[in-house]
Amino acid sequence: MTSARIGPEQRTEALEAMSGGELDVLVVGGGIVGAGVALDAVSRGLSVGLIEARDFASGTSSRSSKLIHGGLRYLEQLDFELVREALVERGLLLHRIAPHLVQPVPFLYPLTKHWERPYVGAGVTLYDTLAMSVGGARGLPRHRHLTRGSALRLFPALRRDSLVGAVQYWDAQVDDARYVLTVLRTAATYGAHVASRVQAVSFLREGEHVTGAQAQDLETGERFDIRAKQVVNAAGVWTDDIQEMVGGRGQIHVRASKGIHLVVPRDRIQASSGLILRTEKSVLFVIPWGRHWIIGTTDTDWDLDKAHPAASRTDIDYVLDHVNSVLRVPLTRDDVEGVYAGLRPLLAGESDESSKLSREHTVAHPVPGLVLIAGGKYTTYRVMAKDAVDAVAHGLDGRIPQSVTDRLPLAGAEGYAAMWNQRRRLANESGLHRSRITHLLRRYGTMIDEILGMMAERPDLKEPLTGADDYLRAEIAYAAAYEGARHLNDVLARRTRISIETWDRGIAASEEAARLMGEQLGWSEEHIEREVAYYRKRIEVERAAQEQDNDNEADAVQHGAPEIVPAASVGAGVS
Repeated sequence: MTSARIGPEQRTEALEAMSGGELDVLVVGGGIVGAGVALDAVSRGLSVGLIEARDFASGTSSRSSKLIHGGLRYLEQLDFELVREALVERGLLLHRIAPHLVQPVPFLYPLTKHWERPYVGAGVTLYDTLAMSVGGARGLPRHRHLTRGSALRLFPALRRDSLVGAVQYWDAQVDDARYVLTVLRTAATYGAHVASRVQAVSFLREGEHVTGAQAQDLETGERFDIRAKQVVNAAGVWTDDIQEMVGGRGQIHVRASKGIHLVVPRDRIQASSGLILRTEKSVLFVIPWGRHWIIGTTDTDWDLDKAHPAASRTDIDYVLDHVNSVLRVPLTRDDVEGVYAGLRPLLAGESDESSKLSREHTVAHPVPGLVLIAGGKYTTYRVMAKDAVDAVAHGLDGRIPQSVTDRLPLAGAEGYAAMWNQRRRLANESGLHRSRITHLLRRYGTMIDEILGMMAERPDLKEPLTGADDYLRAEIAYAAAYEGARHLNDVLARRTRISIETWDRGIAASEEAARLMGEQLGWSEEHIEREVAYYRKRIEVERAAQEQDNDNEADAVQHGAPEIVPAASVGAGVS
């Protein structure tokens, strides 16, 4: 089956389809949970539409730690079921659903006292045992105990006095935003209609029953109605705002917790394994990421701008201080290439500390015709989506099939193992270096044929992007033509990771990237200049925010950049 495009023509067709009749399900929100709901529903035979007020995955789902994991720390909280559920999903994603996107990654857990070894060892043994019991450990090595010398050979950057030994275990990682795009393209392949930059401004009602949403195309300003038998809201940290829109009594309460991550060059930390450290509030990961390391995260309450959470100087110093406590050569702010901040949608409970709130999810029917799904974690998105569509089925009198997404490979996964083995042939036929083919396979899987086809027609697209040579010019054009990227920031921050992987955060690449997009989207010279100016201003204010001492000051600075398209406060939240 050929994977569906979600480019500009398909967006127009999707809007026409959504406004032209009644859907079974309308999904509001294009993060990982909304994308998962759309795929689950359409693969059960329902007619499905999905709208997103900003870019797909523009909120929490592009700003995570980029891990697919069981959550080792939840064992200490005795939340065995949450860990077991997540390990089931880890196994499915690694081996069946998305082997091209989800990759194994090792982590070192340093021991600071000898008495910790049996305690930590028991926990990691349970972690492996739970994974094996559900098939989630297939293909992953079991944990192993290391002496201090063995640990330092794997992670020479550690101070010798920072550990007495270590335990190494395995989890997995993913490019979170690319994964969302792939789920959406898979949903579109099976018939779902998806469109970004479309804001739900209100809900349609028949008495107390929600019957759809009034939507506004933020690119044109046009308003139209989308009728649906059931609406699923997957708004994450904006869940409470949506409940207010429909006059619900607040069955779900979500608290936003900010987590920030730093990106540093790979050569700043000499190691061949990831690292996990305990902090007083959370855990700190040092995660291998191509030619970089991702270091994070924090866990603090956030009640300011949800669309653009800001990282302050205090946040950055916190992460640096904690990682430097174990590094032989400390990192400085000058070593930081990129910084990003995201918000976790935590279910509010009795605790005053966000780090102690639940990562479990819940589904509610605040009013007839509307399903809310909130909480959870990235790894268990598929279970969340299944539960939401089960609730939809109840609203449709239950006459729909059971979920099949546990055995449904995503776009690019079918035949991936064979194509991976053919890397040499693909390199010879395309004229690209084998490392480029490896890079493309891990981003597009078997959809690599589409991007290689673009390069065959236009050999100039084989060239590296100026200012960001880890990526090819073809990837920018492909993002606009196939992957629903509508603005320069969509490409530099989410379809690629240029905004956090380059020292200038994408400034040098911005004009060439905008011109490549403009060729696909029909931009005028004026439009290209506006996109570049907007992107550069956004980077400028983010950098300025990161010099501020606290959240309020950082948030105020980040409001200095305009939005590329109009967005009302609630509309920006339906994302």
